[in-house]
Amino acid sequence: MFEKFLNLSRVHKRLVSVFADVVVLFFSLWAAFSLRLDQQLWVPNRDQLIVSGLTVAFTIIVFVRLGLYRAVVRYLSDRAFITIITGVFISSVTLILLGYWLHVLVPRSVPVIYGALAFIFVSGTRMTVRMLVHRPRRRNKEYVGIVGAGETGLQLANALDQGTEYHPAAFITLSKANHRALINGIPVYDISHIERAVKEHRIKRLLLALDANSGIDRKRLLKKLEPLAIPVQTVPTMSELVAGQARINDIRDLELEDLLGRDPVQPDNAQVAKSLYNRAVMVTGAGGSIGSELCRQIIRHRPSRLVLFEQSEFSLYAIERELQTLNQVEGLGVEIYALLGSVSHRRRCEAAMRSFGIETVYHAAAYKHVPLVEHNIIEGVQNNVFGTFHVAEAAIAAGVERFVLISTDKAVRPTNVMGASKRLAELVLQGLAQRQSDTIFSMVRFGNVLGSSGSVVPLFRDQIRDGGPVTVTHADIIRYFMTIPEASQLVLQAGSMGQGGEVFVLDMGEPVKIADLARKMIHLMGLMEKTDEQPDGDIEIVFSGLRPGEKLFEELLIGDDPQGTAHPRIMMAREASMAWDEVEHTLNRLMRASQDFDCQEVVDILKAAPAGFAPNGDVADLVWRNGDHRVAAISQEAGKIRRFPA
Repeated sequence: MFEKFLNLSRVHKRLVSVFADVVVLFFSLWAAFSLRLDQQLWVPNRDQLIVSGLTVAFTIIVFVRLGLYRAVVRYLSDRAFITIITGVFISSVTLILLGYWLHVLVPRSVPVIYGALAFIFVSGTRMTVRMLVHRPRRRNKEYVGIVGAGETGLQLANALDQGTEYHPAAFITLSKANHRALINGIPVYDISHIERAVKEHRIKRLLLALDANSGIDRKRLLKKLEPLAIPVQTVPTMSELVAGQARINDIRDLELEDLLGRDPVQPDNAQVAKSLYNRAVMVTGAGGSIGSELCRQIIRHRPSRLVLFEQSEFSLYAIERELQTLNQVEGLGVEIYALLGSVSHRRRCEAAMRSFGIETVYHAAAYKHVPLVEHNIIEGVQNNVFGTFHVAEAAIAAGVERFVLISTDKAVRPTNVMGASKRLAELVLQGLAQRQSDTIFSMVRFGNVLGSSGSVVPLFRDQIRDGGPVTVTHADIIRYFMTIPEASQLVLQAGSMGQGGEVFVLDMGEPVKIADLARKMIHLMGLMEKTDEQPDGDIEIVFSGLRPGEKLFEELLIGDDPQGTAHPRIMMAREASMAWDEVEHTLNRLMRASQDFDCQEVVDILKAAPAGFAPNGDVADLVWRNGDHRVAAISQEAGKIRRFPA
């Protein structure tokens, strides 16, 4: 019968609600008179029946005007109860006035008793229906614990209670004073009693809902949650909610930047805004992980125009569509231009810069995946070294004021071609900074970026979801990590600080051991590591060995005496550079070797340059190695095929 009621149309449900309230109000009046007159079977006379009928009719009209019947019982809120209180109070006053005007005996205590009973029955019937609606749905929900009993946690609990997937079973608080309290009927447990809460309430996952200003050490918190071996997930930040980028009940996997163990770098927004506001900006590699985040942050500083330069058609389409939507929704008024092109085409780059009057260039286009560049040496050098050189020369010719290169920690004492090519790109820009002074060149060097296309984090997450194993190259390998927004903020900050030829690096805190990172991800996704001691575990970690060009430890500085800057977390490297004549000579040799497809010569030139390149293996280029140790190349001078021994 109850299910038939739920399947009724909205109009029929309202009619049923009105009929139920009429019955309840008449019963409340009868009960009030019976209690007051001490008559168990009180029978009203004609005048009392008229007063009662008029009171009930007027009360129903008041309820209609107050919108009580428009409220959906399933989502009944505090406002509905205020409406009922208001309606019942007006009904009681009406009973008094009608009794006075029609000269009908209505004892003074009857309206009070009637009002109390009417509120109990009118609100009680709705609460009963609401409970019956939620009971079967709650039975099928997964029980979750909410870590954080503040405003964010309360909003999340309300949202989940109305949803169909999760039931908030307990709050976990970091304040001992709130232990064993009740919030919206949900028990609150101190963090030290979390194991008991998980066991008693059959909690299957934990959701982090920490207030932005809570000041909680998230690293220490996750360390306490890790041994529970149940999934730990998070909800959007308040800034994402305000911007409309997410909803409070959008549950997602834990962001591993929580494990960095340091405060994010905060940029000097005033200085960054001054360098970008109402200026023409171009981002190369705009569709990549760093390039796209740079675009998102740049556009919010309201440049006059933003040029997206990208080789990948789909990546360019995706970031342009996102930025156009952001531009329109927030009313930023930025002109956005999407250009397909390669940084290796100097004339294309120069034409683009001249056409749009570019004043600042952020050069994010590069091949950054170590093994891929190691297997494709010529393309890596062409893109990373000559791509940077061509874009920089185009910037000088087009009168660009500032040029910022996005570099990498792998450029420090590199053991792979990717790192060596990025270090040589830094030397090229330092040489150009000495050769002229119209364009200010600066470089930003940082470590691995969490969540980027080449990051281990999404790889580990996919491997864990697929049931493992998780592949780590070496048990002792460590890396510095930072978030994509943080890296982009540093680039923008450095772009506004550069005076010419500087290499900026970030104080990134302590490096992270990759094997420990993998174990944390396994535990925080609710699984156990499979080891010799725990053969019944879920996910095994397999050490696959270092890949070509990979090293155990990464560094950010070549020298040991970094110079401070105006920003407390940004340093400036003091490192050897090359005069422009030496740079030009190296580039000419490298170009000839690349055109001849002589990979060994390319590696030798990189080793000879002051880049500190010390390869830890033989040439790994796939074409070079698989051509029967002989590579065919077309000679530009003779126009005929020659062969070079590998």
